Amino acid sequence: MTRHALCVLAAILAAPRAGPAQTFKVARFNIGGDGGTDYLTAEPGTGRVFVSRGTHVMVVDGATGKVLGDIPDTPRTHGIALVPRSHHGFITNGGDSTVTMFDLASLAVIKKIRVATGGLDGIMYDDFSGHIILTNHSRPVGTVVALDPASGDIAGTVELEDDAPEGAASDGKGRIFVNNEGKSTMQVIDDRKLAVLASWPLAPCEGPTGIAYDRAANRIFSGCGKTSVVIDPASGKIVATIANGEGVDALGWDPAQRLIYIPAGRDSNVTVAHEDAPDRYSVVATVPTMRGAKTISVDPVKHVAYLFQPEYGPLPPGSPAPAPGSRGPRGPVVAAWFFAISH
Repeated sequence: MTRHALCVLAAILAAPRAGPAQTFKVARFNIGGDGGTDYLTAEPGTGRVFVSRGTHVMVVDGATGKVLGDIPDTPRTHGIALVPRSHHGFITNGGDSTVTMFDLASLAVIKKIRVATGGLDGIMYDDFSGHIILTNHSRPVGTVVALDPASGDIAGTVELEDDAPEGAASDGKGRIFVNNEGKSTMQVIDDRKLAVLASWPLAPCEGPTGIAYDRAANRIFSGCGKTSVVIDPASGKIVATIANGEGVDALGWDPAQRLIYIPAGRDSNVTVAHEDAPDRYSVVATVPTMRGAKTISVDPVKHVAYLFQPEYGPLPPGSPAPAPGSRGPRGPVVAAWFFAISH
Protein backbone atom coordinates (compact mmCIF):
# COMPACT_ATOMS: atom_id res chain seq x y z
CA MET A 1 0.00 0.00 0.00
CA THR A 2 1.35 3.43 -0.92
CA ARG A 3 2.12 6.13 1.62
CA HIS A 4 -0.96 8.03 2.85
CA ALA A 5 -3.18 5.58 0.96
CA LEU A 6 -6.85 5.24 1.82
CA CYS A 7 -8.59 1.91 1.88
CA VAL A 8 -12.21 1.20 2.69
CA LEU A 9 -12.92 -2.15 4.31
CA ALA A 10 -16.31 -3.77 4.90
CA ALA A 11 -16.51 -4.93 8.52
CA ILE A 12 -19.54 -7.17 8.79
CA LEU A 13 -18.16 -10.19 10.65
CA ALA A 14 -20.74 -10.09 13.42
CA ALA A 15 -20.58 -12.66 16.20
CA PRO A 16 -23.16 -15.48 16.35
CA ARG A 17 -26.56 -14.40 17.70
CA ALA A 18 -25.38 -10.78 17.74
CA GLY A 19 -27.52 -7.85 16.68
CA PRO A 20 -27.71 -6.64 13.08
CA ALA A 21 -24.30 -6.35 11.45
CA GLN A 22 -23.12 -2.85 10.61
CA THR A 23 -20.60 -1.60 8.07
CA PHE A 24 -17.61 0.50 9.08
CA LYS A 25 -15.10 2.36 6.91
CA VAL A 26 -11.40 2.21 7.73
CA ALA A 27 -9.03 4.91 6.50
CA ARG A 28 -5.37 3.88 6.82
CA PHE A 29 -2.44 6.29 6.55
CA ASN A 30 1.32 5.89 6.86
CA ILE A 31 2.18 8.94 8.98
CA GLY A 32 5.94 8.27 9.16
CA GLY A 33 8.14 9.16 12.08
CA ASP A 34 10.15 7.02 14.44
CA GLY A 35 9.38 5.34 17.75
CA GLY A 36 7.01 2.78 19.21
CA THR A 37 3.66 3.61 20.76
CA ASP A 38 1.26 3.22 23.64
CA TYR A 39 -1.88 5.39 23.98
CA LEU A 40 -3.36 7.95 21.62
CA THR A 41 -5.94 10.65 22.39
CA ALA A 42 -8.50 12.27 20.09
CA GLU A 43 -9.38 15.90 20.77
CA PRO A 44 -13.21 16.08 20.60
CA GLY A 45 -14.52 17.91 17.56
CA THR A 46 -11.23 19.29 16.19
CA GLY A 47 -9.99 16.26 14.28
CA ARG A 48 -6.62 16.39 16.03
CA VAL A 49 -5.22 13.13 17.40
CA PHE A 50 -2.24 12.99 19.79
CA VAL A 51 -0.14 9.86 19.21
CA SER A 52 2.58 8.65 21.62
CA ARG A 53 5.83 7.68 19.84
CA GLY A 54 8.21 6.54 22.58
CA THR A 55 10.23 9.77 22.89
CA HIS A 56 7.86 12.31 21.37
CA VAL A 57 4.16 12.89 20.67
CA MET A 58 2.90 13.42 17.13
CA VAL A 59 -0.22 15.49 16.46
CA VAL A 60 -2.10 14.13 13.45
CA ASP A 61 -5.10 15.31 11.45
CA GLY A 62 -7.47 12.37 11.78
CA ALA A 63 -9.19 13.00 8.43
CA THR A 64 -6.06 13.08 6.26
CA GLY A 65 -3.24 11.54 8.28
CA LYS A 66 -1.25 14.77 7.89
CA VAL A 67 1.20 15.47 10.73
CA LEU A 68 0.29 18.84 12.26
CA GLY A 69 2.97 19.09 14.94
CA ASP A 70 5.28 17.30 17.32
CA ILE A 71 5.97 17.56 21.05
CA PRO A 72 9.56 16.48 21.86
CA ASP A 73 11.40 15.16 24.92
CA THR A 74 8.83 12.69 26.25
CA PRO A 75 11.00 9.68 27.20
CA ARG A 76 9.08 6.38 27.26
CA THR A 77 5.84 8.26 26.83
CA HIS A 78 2.54 6.50 27.51
CA GLY A 79 -0.59 8.68 27.55
CA ILE A 80 -1.98 12.11 26.75
CA ALA A 81 -4.80 14.01 28.47
CA LEU A 82 -6.37 17.25 27.21
CA VAL A 83 -8.04 19.96 29.30
CA PRO A 84 -9.73 22.60 27.10
CA ARG A 85 -10.85 24.57 30.18
CA SER A 86 -7.26 25.36 31.14
CA HIS A 87 -5.94 25.22 27.53
CA HIS A 88 -3.37 22.65 28.62
CA GLY A 89 -2.39 19.14 27.65
CA PHE A 90 -0.47 16.60 29.73
CA ILE A 91 1.79 13.68 28.74
CA THR A 92 3.06 10.88 31.01
CA ASN A 93 6.76 10.07 30.63
CA GLY A 94 7.83 6.81 32.24
CA GLY A 95 11.47 7.31 31.29
CA ASP A 96 12.15 10.25 33.60
CA SER A 97 9.05 10.12 35.89
CA THR A 98 7.68 13.42 34.64
CA VAL A 99 4.48 14.81 33.17
CA THR A 100 4.93 17.19 30.25
CA MET A 101 2.51 20.14 30.47
CA PHE A 102 1.97 21.87 27.12
CA ASP A 103 -0.16 24.59 25.53
CA LEU A 104 -3.05 23.14 23.52
CA ALA A 105 -2.99 25.87 20.87
CA SER A 106 0.73 26.21 20.15
CA LEU A 107 1.85 22.76 21.42
CA ALA A 108 4.72 24.55 23.19
CA VAL A 109 5.99 22.83 26.34
CA ILE A 110 5.18 24.85 29.46
CA LYS A 111 7.02 22.70 31.99
CA LYS A 112 7.80 19.18 33.10
CA ILE A 113 6.29 18.08 36.41
CA ARG A 114 8.27 15.62 38.53
CA VAL A 115 6.16 12.75 39.94
CA ALA A 116 8.19 10.96 42.61
CA THR A 117 6.12 7.76 42.68
CA GLY A 118 7.44 6.70 39.27
CA GLY A 119 5.88 4.12 36.96
CA LEU A 120 3.91 6.72 35.00
CA ASP A 121 1.46 5.15 32.55
CA GLY A 122 -2.25 6.00 32.22
CA ILE A 123 -3.71 9.50 32.36
CA MET A 124 -7.21 11.04 32.19
CA TYR A 125 -9.07 14.25 33.00
CA ASP A 126 -11.77 14.21 35.69
CA ASP A 127 -14.27 16.94 34.88
CA PHE A 128 -15.83 16.74 38.36
CA SER A 129 -12.79 17.73 40.41
CA GLY A 130 -10.84 19.31 37.58
CA HIS A 131 -7.93 16.99 38.39
CA ILE A 132 -5.63 15.27 35.95
CA ILE A 133 -5.55 11.64 37.14
CA LEU A 134 -2.41 9.52 36.71
CA THR A 135 -2.46 5.72 37.13
CA ASN A 136 1.08 4.61 37.89
CA HIS A 137 2.86 1.25 37.83
CA SER A 138 4.82 2.41 40.83
CA ARG A 139 6.59 0.14 43.32
CA PRO A 140 5.98 -1.43 45.77
CA VAL A 141 2.33 -0.50 45.12
CA GLY A 142 0.54 1.20 42.27
CA THR A 143 -0.69 4.73 42.80
CA VAL A 144 -3.20 7.28 41.62
CA VAL A 145 -1.79 10.81 41.54
CA ALA A 146 -4.00 13.88 41.08
CA LEU A 147 -2.62 17.04 39.42
CA ASP A 148 -4.08 20.53 39.19
CA PRO A 149 -4.44 21.22 35.43
CA ALA A 150 -3.94 24.98 35.75
CA SER A 151 -0.75 24.97 37.81
CA GLY A 152 0.51 21.40 37.37
CA ASP A 153 0.84 21.04 41.15
CA ILE A 154 0.32 17.62 42.72
CA ALA A 155 -2.97 17.63 44.65
CA GLY A 156 -2.66 14.20 46.28
CA THR A 157 -1.70 10.53 45.99
CA VAL A 158 -3.66 7.32 46.61
CA GLU A 159 -2.05 3.89 47.11
CA LEU A 160 -3.72 0.99 45.31
CA GLU A 161 -3.87 -2.79 45.88
CA ASP A 162 -2.07 -3.62 42.61
CA ASP A 163 1.20 -2.43 41.09
CA ALA A 164 -0.30 -2.53 37.57
CA PRO A 165 -3.21 -0.06 37.46
CA GLU A 166 -4.37 0.72 33.93
CA GLY A 167 -7.30 2.84 32.76
CA ALA A 168 -9.37 5.15 34.94
CA ALA A 169 -12.81 6.69 34.42
CA SER A 170 -14.96 9.20 36.29
CA ASP A 171 -18.69 9.15 36.98
CA GLY A 172 -18.72 12.97 37.03
CA LYS A 173 -20.02 12.92 40.61
CA GLY A 174 -16.86 12.44 42.66
CA ARG A 175 -15.92 8.81 42.10
CA ILE A 176 -13.08 7.47 39.98
CA PHE A 177 -12.86 3.84 38.89
CA VAL A 178 -9.46 2.22 38.25
CA ASN A 179 -8.77 -1.10 36.50
CA ASN A 180 -6.10 -3.23 38.19
CA GLU A 181 -4.59 -5.47 35.52
CA GLY A 182 -2.62 -7.74 37.85
CA LYS A 183 -5.38 -8.64 40.30
CA SER A 184 -8.28 -8.29 37.82
CA THR A 185 -10.11 -5.92 40.15
CA MET A 186 -11.59 -2.45 39.99
CA GLN A 187 -10.97 0.02 42.79
CA VAL A 188 -13.25 2.95 43.54
CA ILE A 189 -11.64 6.25 44.55
CA ASP A 190 -13.27 9.22 46.28
CA ASP A 191 -11.88 12.10 44.24
CA ARG A 192 -12.60 14.70 46.93
CA LYS A 193 -10.87 12.87 49.78
CA LEU A 194 -8.43 10.96 47.50
CA ALA A 195 -9.17 7.73 49.35
CA VAL A 196 -10.10 4.18 48.33
CA LEU A 197 -13.79 3.38 48.84
CA ALA A 198 -14.07 -0.18 47.52
CA SER A 199 -12.50 -2.99 45.51
CA TRP A 200 -14.56 -5.16 43.14
CA PRO A 201 -13.55 -8.47 41.50
CA LEU A 202 -14.10 -8.43 37.73
CA ALA A 203 -14.24 -12.17 36.88
CA PRO A 204 -14.71 -13.46 34.18
CA CYS A 205 -12.57 -10.55 33.02
CA GLU A 206 -8.83 -11.21 33.15
CA GLY A 207 -6.29 -8.39 33.02
CA PRO A 208 -8.62 -5.36 32.71
CA THR A 209 -7.02 -2.40 30.92
CA GLY A 210 -9.25 0.01 28.99
CA ILE A 211 -12.25 1.58 30.67
CA ALA A 212 -15.15 3.92 29.91
CA TYR A 213 -18.13 5.23 31.88
CA ASP A 214 -21.58 5.54 30.36
CA ARG A 215 -23.17 8.32 32.40
CA ALA A 216 -26.55 8.06 30.69
CA ALA A 217 -27.06 4.38 31.53
CA ASN A 218 -24.84 4.44 34.65
CA ARG A 219 -22.60 1.59 33.53
CA ILE A 220 -18.83 1.00 33.42
CA PHE A 221 -17.14 -0.87 30.56
CA SER A 222 -13.85 -2.70 31.23
CA GLY A 223 -11.79 -3.98 28.30
CA CYS A 224 -10.28 -7.42 28.91
CA GLY A 225 -8.73 -10.21 26.85
CA LYS A 226 -11.40 -12.45 25.26
CA THR A 227 -14.21 -11.32 27.59
CA SER A 228 -14.89 -7.70 28.47
CA VAL A 229 -17.37 -6.82 31.20
CA VAL A 230 -20.06 -4.27 32.06
CA ILE A 231 -20.33 -3.20 35.72
CA ASP A 232 -23.15 -1.60 37.67
CA PRO A 233 -21.38 1.12 39.72
CA ALA A 234 -24.15 1.11 42.32
CA SER A 235 -23.28 -2.45 43.38
CA GLY A 236 -19.98 -3.37 41.71
CA LYS A 237 -21.68 -6.36 40.08
CA ILE A 238 -21.01 -7.65 36.56
CA VAL A 239 -24.26 -7.24 34.59
CA ALA A 240 -23.12 -8.24 31.08
CA THR A 241 -20.15 -9.62 29.14
CA ILE A 242 -18.86 -8.93 25.62
CA ALA A 243 -16.81 -11.44 23.60
CA ASN A 244 -13.79 -9.87 21.89
CA GLY A 245 -10.23 -10.64 20.79
CA GLU A 246 -6.97 -10.91 22.72
CA GLY A 247 -4.35 -8.26 23.34
CA VAL A 248 -6.66 -5.50 24.62
CA ASP A 249 -4.99 -2.40 26.09
CA ALA A 250 -7.68 0.27 25.81
CA LEU A 251 -11.37 0.78 25.14
CA GLY A 252 -13.32 3.41 23.24
CA TRP A 253 -16.87 4.64 23.86
CA ASP A 254 -19.12 6.76 21.65
CA PRO A 255 -22.05 7.79 23.91
CA ALA A 256 -24.19 9.30 21.13
CA GLN A 257 -24.03 6.18 18.97
CA ARG A 258 -23.88 3.86 22.03
CA LEU A 259 -20.94 1.98 20.51
CA ILE A 260 -18.07 0.36 22.42
CA TYR A 261 -14.79 -0.20 20.54
CA ILE A 262 -12.50 -2.94 21.91
CA PRO A 263 -9.12 -3.26 20.11
CA ALA A 264 -7.33 -6.63 20.06
CA GLY A 265 -3.63 -6.33 19.20
CA ARG A 266 -3.04 -10.08 19.02
CA ASP A 267 -6.05 -10.74 16.81
CA SER A 268 -5.58 -7.67 14.58
CA ASN A 269 -9.11 -6.35 14.91
CA VAL A 270 -11.55 -4.14 16.82
CA THR A 271 -14.76 -5.58 18.24
CA VAL A 272 -17.62 -3.08 18.04
CA ALA A 273 -20.52 -3.66 20.44
CA HIS A 274 -23.79 -1.75 20.65
CA GLU A 275 -25.47 -0.95 23.95
CA ASP A 276 -29.02 -2.18 23.31
CA ALA A 277 -29.99 -1.62 26.96
CA PRO A 278 -27.97 -0.99 30.14
CA ASP A 279 -27.59 -4.75 30.69
CA ARG A 280 -27.75 -5.99 27.09
CA TYR A 281 -25.04 -5.64 24.39
CA SER A 282 -24.74 -6.90 20.79
CA VAL A 283 -21.55 -7.30 18.79
CA VAL A 284 -22.31 -5.52 15.50
CA ALA A 285 -18.94 -5.75 13.72
CA THR A 286 -15.38 -6.99 13.87
CA VAL A 287 -13.20 -4.44 12.10
CA PRO A 288 -9.82 -5.60 10.69
CA THR A 289 -6.77 -3.52 11.69
CA MET A 290 -3.25 -4.99 12.13
CA ARG A 291 -1.30 -7.01 14.65
CA GLY A 292 -0.18 -4.92 17.62
CA ALA A 293 -2.89 -2.25 17.34
CA LYS A 294 -4.16 -2.51 20.92
CA THR A 295 -5.02 1.04 22.03
CA ILE A 296 -7.80 3.26 20.71
CA SER A 297 -9.40 6.68 21.15
CA VAL A 298 -12.85 7.85 20.05
CA ASP A 299 -13.83 11.37 19.04
CA PRO A 300 -17.40 11.57 20.43
CA VAL A 301 -18.21 14.60 18.29
CA LYS A 302 -17.02 13.33 14.90
CA HIS A 303 -17.87 9.70 15.81
CA VAL A 304 -14.52 8.34 14.61
CA ALA A 305 -12.30 5.80 16.39
CA TYR A 306 -8.53 6.02 15.95
CA LEU A 307 -5.71 3.49 16.35
CA PHE A 308 -1.99 3.60 15.63
CA GLN A 309 0.66 0.91 15.24
CA PRO A 310 4.20 0.95 13.83
CA GLU A 311 5.27 -1.77 11.42
CA TYR A 312 8.72 -3.19 12.19
CA GLY A 313 11.22 -4.62 9.76
CA PRO A 314 13.60 -7.52 10.46
CA LEU A 315 16.38 -7.22 13.00
CA PRO A 316 19.81 -6.38 11.61
CA PRO A 317 22.13 -9.38 11.15
CA GLY A 318 23.95 -10.35 14.33
CA SER A 319 21.30 -8.96 16.70
CA PRO A 320 21.16 -10.81 20.05
CA ALA A 321 18.43 -13.38 20.57
CA PRO A 322 15.67 -12.36 22.99
CA ALA A 323 15.85 -13.66 26.54
CA PRO A 324 13.40 -16.45 27.43
CA GLY A 325 9.97 -15.03 28.17
CA SER A 326 10.79 -11.55 26.85
CA ARG A 327 9.63 -9.82 23.69
CA GLY A 328 13.20 -9.01 22.74
CA PRO A 329 14.46 -6.25 20.45
CA ARG A 330 12.53 -5.07 17.42
CA GLY A 331 13.75 -4.18 13.98
CA PRO A 332 13.54 -0.65 12.58
CA VAL A 333 10.21 1.07 11.98
CA VAL A 334 9.41 0.65 8.27
CA ALA A 335 5.91 2.16 8.35
CA ALA A 336 3.70 3.97 10.88
CA TRP A 337 0.04 3.05 10.38
CA PHE A 338 -2.70 5.36 11.59
CA PHE A 339 -6.28 4.06 11.37
CA ALA A 340 -9.56 6.02 11.41
CA ILE A 341 -12.74 3.92 11.79
CA SER A 342 -16.02 5.62 10.95
CA HIS A 343 -19.62 4.49 10.67
